[in-house]
Amino acid sequence: DKGWGCAYRSLQTLVSWFRRQQYTARQPPSHREVQDILVSLGDKERAFAGSKQWVGAIELSYVLDEVLGVQCKVLTVSRGADLPSRAREIAHHFDTQGTPIMVGGGVLAYTLLGIHYNPSTGDAAFLILDPHYTGADDLKRIQQGQWVAWKQAGDKAAAGGDLFVKDAF
Repeated sequence: DKGWGCAYRSLQTLVSWFRRQQYTARQPPSHREVQDILVSLGDKERAFAGSKQWVGAIELSYVLDEVLGVQCKVLTVSRGADLPSRAREIAHHFDTQGTPIMVGGGVLAYTLLGIHYNPSTGDAAFLILDPHYTGADDLKRIQQGQWVAWKQAGDKAAAGGDLFVKDAF
C-alpha cells in the first residue's frame, strides 16, 4: 500500500487503540474490508473495492461508526500552518478522550498520539506516528528515523518535505 495506504494505516492504529484499551475485541480492518464497508454504506461505488484509492477523515469516521459504534468529530483547517491554532482543542481531546487522532488532507495522513501544549504561550508539539513507514518492524529504526516522534509546525516529515504543508491541507 506504499503511496496510497497511509489513512488506512491510521484507521488501523485507531482500531488497535480501542482493542488495546479493551473497548473491543475486534481486529483492525484490512484495507479491503475498509473499502467493502464504504461500498456497503453507499459512500463509494462498487469499483472502489480492491482499488488503490485514498480515503480521508470522513471515510474513516464512517468506518469507525460502522465497526465500533464510535462517532467522530472532524476539525477542519484549510492549510497545515493552521493546525497549531487548534492545539487547545486537540489537548482537550487527549485530556478527555485519549484516543489517537487521524490528521490528513490532500495526499497525506498522520496519526497524532499525543500533544504537549503550553496554554500560556500557545506553543504545541505533536507526537506523530507517521504511517508512511513501510520497512521492517524494527522499533529502533522507526524511532531513529523519526517515524514516531515529537514534531512542531515547520518540522520536516520523516520521509522529507514539510510535515504540515503550510499552504495546503
